[in-house]
Amino acid sequence: MIDIFEKCSKRAIQDDLRDQGIYPYFHYLETRQAPEVIMEGKRRIMLGSNNYLGLTTNPEVMEAAIKAIEQFGTGCSGSRFLNGTLKLHLELEEELANFLHKDAVITFPSGFQSNLGIIGALVGRNDYVILDREDHASIYDAARLGWGKMLRYHHDNMEELEECLQQVPADRGCLIVTDGVFSMSGGIANLPEICRLAKQYGARVMVDDAHGLGVLGEGGRGTANYYGLEDQVDIYMGTFSKSMASLGGYMAGNARVVDWVKHNSRPFMFAASIPPAQAAAALASLRYLEAHPEIVAHLNDLADRFRSQLKARGLNIIEAKTPIVPIFTYEAYRTLDKCRKIYDGGVYVNSVLPPAAPEGECMIRTSLMASLSKELVDEAAEIIAEAINND
Repeated sequence: MIDIFEKCSKRAIQDDLRDQGIYPYFHYLETRQAPEVIMEGKRRIMLGSNNYLGLTTNPEVMEAAIKAIEQFGTGCSGSRFLNGTLKLHLELEEELANFLHKDAVITFPSGFQSNLGIIGALVGRNDYVILDREDHASIYDAARLGWGKMLRYHHDNMEELEECLQQVPADRGCLIVTDGVFSMSGGIANLPEICRLAKQYGARVMVDDAHGLGVLGEGGRGTANYYGLEDQVDIYMGTFSKSMASLGGYMAGNARVVDWVKHNSRPFMFAASIPPAQAAAALASLRYLEAHPEIVAHLNDLADRFRSQLKARGLNIIEAKTPIVPIFTYEAYRTLDKCRKIYDGGVYVNSVLPPAAPEGECMIRTSLMASLSKELVDEAAEIIAEAINND
C-alpha cells in the first residue's frame, strides 16, 4: 500500500508559479470589501470582487447584521429541519419569493450547496440532466454526485442542446441547467431558445442566477426577467454572496417543487442553516435593492464606461451587458505576468486560466461595483492598459 499523502509531496505547478513570483491566489485583504482596499500593505482598486452592488459596506446592511447578532446570537447550531429555522429565515424567503415573482423560496448555507441540494433532490436515478459546458463547477459536481445521467452541450450551442434532448427517452424526466450570466465571460445565456426547446421536448429549466441577481432585469430581478421569461423558467438558483453582500444560497420556484426539495435535499436537511447575521444582511440588501432599483442601471453604466476606456486603449475584451469585463491575454504565463504587474500597479483583478478558459484563450477577469467612482474606473483602466500593452 502506498502512502495516500505521497502525491502531496511532489512538485506541482503552484510551486513553479511561486518561484517565478506570479502565483495569483490568496492575496489577503486588510480592509473592507470596498472600491479601494488595502491588500498586503498597499492601496489597490478592487476590480476582482463579485460585490456588484457594493453593499458589503452599506450602513443599512451592516446595521442589520449587528442587530441580528444581538437578537439571535452568532449561529443557529443546527439544520433548518430541527432547531435551525429562525423567523428571519422565513422573512427572507417570503420577501425574496415576492421579489422574484415565484411561489416559494428555500435558502441553503451556500450557493454551492444550493446547486448540490436542488439538482440532487430533483434528478433521480432514471432522470437526465443537461448542462452547458461552461456551467459553474457546483452544477457539475451536483450532476456527477447525483443518480441521473448527465449530457452536455458546447457553450451556447443550441443545436447540440437539441441533440441532447433527443437522446432523452420519452419515459424519463429531464432538467436543463444553465448559468444565467456566465461567471468568467459575463455572457448571458440564450434563455429564449433554451426555453423553447425545453417546452418542445417536455424538459424543465433551471437557471443558476448567481451573477444575474442584482445585475440584470427590472430592478435586478435576474436573467429570466431580463428576457421576459419568468413564467417559463421553472427554477431559479442564486447566492447571497455576490449582489446580496452576505453568504448563503436559495432556490425559487413552484411551491410544491420547493416543498419536495425541502424534504429530499441532503445539503438542506443535514447542514446548519444560514447564521443570523448573514440572513439579516441578505434581507437588508434585498430591501435596499427594492428601494433603490436605479442602482442596477448605475452599475451597468459604469461597466459600459470601463469597456469604452479599455477599447480606446486597444485592449481586446469580451463584449457583454453585465458588470463582468474580461480582457483577452491568451497565454497562461502571460496572463499571470500581466495580473502581477496590474496588482503591483494598484489594481486587483482575477486571472482566468484553463480549465476555466480554453487553451489559448486565457483572460483577465475584471468586475465592476456600483460603489466605484468614475475617477477610479478611469484610473484602473489606465493602469491595466499600461501593464498589458507594455510587452
